[in-house]
Amino acid sequence: MASEKQASEEEKLESTSVAFLVIDPDEERRLVHKLDKRILPITCMLYLFAFLDRSNLGNARLQGLPEDVLGGDPTGTRFDWVNSVFFFAYILCQVPCTIASKLVPPRIWLACVTFGWGMCSTLMATTFDFGGLMAVRLFLAVFEAGFVSVVPLYFSFFYTKAELGMRMGYWFGFAAVAGAFGGLLAFGVQHAHAAIHSWRILFIIEAHGIPPILLALVALCLLPNRPQSTTFFNDRERAIAVERMNRGTSADVGVKVEKGADVLDAHQLIAHILMAFRDWRIYAGGVIYFGCNCSLASIAAFLPTVLATFGFTDALAQLLTVPPYAVAAIMLLSFSYTSDRLQSRGILMAIACAISAIGYVLLLSILNVHIRYFAVFCIVSGTYTTIGEVTFANNLGSETKRAAGIPLFMSIGQCGSVLGSHIFPLTEGPRYMFLHQVSCALAFLACALCLVLSMSYRIDNARRDRLYGKPKPDSRVETGQFADKAPDFRYVC
Repeated sequence: MASEKQASEEEKLESTSVAFLVIDPDEERRLVHKLDKRILPITCMLYLFAFLDRSNLGNARLQGLPEDVLGGDPTGTRFDWVNSVFFFAYILCQVPCTIASKLVPPRIWLACVTFGWGMCSTLMATTFDFGGLMAVRLFLAVFEAGFVSVVPLYFSFFYTKAELGMRMGYWFGFAAVAGAFGGLLAFGVQHAHAAIHSWRILFIIEAHGIPPILLALVALCLLPNRPQSTTFFNDRERAIAVERMNRGTSADVGVKVEKGADVLDAHQLIAHILMAFRDWRIYAGGVIYFGCNCSLASIAAFLPTVLATFGFTDALAQLLTVPPYAVAAIMLLSFSYTSDRLQSRGILMAIACAISAIGYVLLLSILNVHIRYFAVFCIVSGTYTTIGEVTFANNLGSETKRAAGIPLFMSIGQCGSVLGSHIFPLTEGPRYMFLHQVSCALAFLACALCLVLSMSYRIDNARRDRLYGKPKPDSRVETGQFADKAPDFRYVC
């Protein structure tokens, strides 16, 4: 008990002393560069392989998967369920997984969930019936839920509010890279002649389960833990990293779930979780994410099928999925860079949503193949850019509220993925009007909500400036009690 009190006193002393730390800008840039070299390559490669299993399911549909394991699936219903069962488990597991991750050192948590989904991915190429494919996709979702919702929280340990958007853009941009990479491989596999179906060859060549298993070991050995405890830093670097954690907010010192934590800590933890569940902005963000994920799920699973309806051969349809994903990655990084420089997200998100909505309008109203293909660029780019920009890590104030709020709005959003998996029956082809109408309406709704949220954040910031004055830039804000409702906290809008 005495050692616990001593540790608590040391933490308080550390949090007080960093406020007076004098940091040379060049020294801080070197630290950020050191973090980027270690954290971004590992987490981005992990996301690349995590997303491959979603995008290659759509490629596999044109390569014999329904005929091989889904009994022909003339209506497309079984394929829809194989695609959507992933999202059911994903939705249920995100919030508990993210809160539970606070109990474990980050590198151990990320390594374990990566190993788990890698094993599940490896088994996908061995399935021989509908039930087996459903089971593998179900367990795959459980482990991926513990990865995707935890990474934004993990990034917030090391990057400031001014830096987080660009890093999230890099990370999510690898989802677009996965789509392009999967399309190139599928095009090559389409021309293979073997004794087994092409979709199995696609899964075997990608071997998308083996790399995550190896990357899990890399993550375990190389990813840094929290700034206060990682051996990745020397003493000076650790002091700078802790000071950076407290810029415009404050780290969750004393609001962690630990063995022997006192009653006050537990009460604060519960209070911050309840704040997340009562915050209307998280639900509004969830609706934005819902609309984007409806489009994203349909893009990942059905884009090759849509392109085939334009009159292209199956092989060419696989290849033509690559350029839209490449443009989406470029647009996402451009918007992320701009939003970090301006420290403004809502307006740029609204523009991206509008681009996606315009793409759906073109698909609904025009029959010219070239314009319809241009519309695909608009849809893919707008959807991926909006999702890459939707991060509430900046605006949730405390680590515990982020641990509850980020997966909460993600879980709401993933319900859109379920919808996107079931509004694409083969009987609606070749125009698929219902899919495009629903996705178009959701894109316009997301655009409106982006503007509403941005205006709400701006009004709240202005009100606090009038009542409490403008806080000093990058100063520590005590968010331990009120999270983002603290008087000196300002939102990124």
